[in-house]
Amino acid sequence: MDKTREITLTVNGESVTARVPVRMNLVDFLRNELELTGSHVGCEHGVCGACTLLMDGRTTRACLTLAVQADGAEVVTVEGLAASGRSAALARAFTERNALQCGFCTPGMLASAVTWVEGGGSAERDAIRAHISGNYCRCTGYQSIVDAIADVAGSKAEDAA
Repeated sequence: MDKTREITLTVNGESVTARVPVRMNLVDFLRNELELTGSHVGCEHGVCGACTLLMDGRTTRACLTLAVQADGAEVVTVEGLAASGRSAALARAFTERNALQCGFCTPGMLASAVTWVEGGGSAERDAIRAHISGNYCRCTGYQSIVDAIADVAGSKAEDAA
């Protein structure tokens, strides 16, 4: 019995076809097969958010998603967010606000923050905290991360007005 499947998906705007073990998770496929190491492997239980990326426009825990489940999907990693410029304002704000220290949580945090800002999320700090509650950061205490996201969300709202 063949325990592999061929999948085709779009990763950061490029079509990818590969034969993968049916039990390989998406983050391992991206890191080991495509050498996209920006998505980190933390708890491997979907709790820490280090592996968060966008799949079909929604935040997804890549450690809980099998690569075969991404067949036909559009996947955007932190590398794709950076290359497209989608995370540029947030990356700048994270730097300005010192919202990263070790950087391990940053890729997943940026993916979550992008969905907040692009979805029209407000600069209201309690709402931002609720939105990023699935992303753990053991270094910063979150205040600077929340401030950075609020800065960008607030400037987007001002631009829209």
